Amino acid sequence: MAEIQRPGALYRQVAAAIRDAIAAGEYPPGSPLPSEAQLIERYEVSRPTVRNAISALRAEGLIEVIHGKGSFVRAAPTALATVNRTVTQDKDGTFHAGYDAWQLRELPTVHRTHTTTETGTLLDLPDGEPLFGVDRLYVHPETGARMAHRTLIPFATAEGTDLADHPDASPEAIYAILAKAGHTLSWHETARARMPLPDERESLQLPDATPVLHATRITHGTDDRPLILEELRTSGDRAQAAYRIAVQVSNGLRIAGP
Repeated sequence: MAEIQRPGALYRQVAAAIRDAIAAGEYPPGSPLPSEAQLIERYEVSRPTVRNAISALRAEGLIEVIHGKGSFVRAAPTALATVNRTVTQDKDGTFHAGYDAWQLRELPTVHRTHTTTETGTLLDLPDGEPLFGVDRLYVHPETGARMAHRTLIPFATAEGTDLADHPDASPEAIYAILAKAGHTLSWHETARARMPLPDERESLQLPDATPVLHATRITHGTDDRPLILEELRTSGDRAQAAYRIAVQVSNGLRIAGP
């Protein structure tokens, strides 16, 4: 029996005691926790208190609950899926956007949408401008990690190009179409971690308390005009983004940049 000191929220004390036991190696990663009945007996508390303690540890991402099996100490992933975020181009003009190691799980879906305050700002367009939206779901065959990819193409960008009839072209093909249209392309990307929305948690099959790695890439054309917007979302626990840093020239100075 482990003594629980009162006062204070009792379930937090139980959660702290279980957390300490995990840190001490009593419950190694991947191992099951004792049953509710065993935890009740060990800490001499009620069933609701144990359940609240388990919920708190689950929200922390320290444990995961498998329906019909019980609670388990969450194990660190044995391997990470790498998303190569560097754009390269072969001598023959073929672009590569870093998705070679990922497989499409289903055919891309195309829908018509419009700019919001957020996407309009990134694309330098007012709210309500018409866009093509193209959604793809990738899976990493070695780790099982999932990646959701969305491309937003303004009608103004697609007009007069093959994108008007084929907005579901791959990112690499889109770059080639834009280059063929006479644009000198450059890219700007930001990446951040945040907690997932419910639909993201479901589509990406994320465990409890797992953040989303959210990367936003803007393709710029001649005169630095934003042409398309890409958004990538994947598990912040099972995937990592890789960037190649190259030397750029700006105002006569050599600087490090992506």
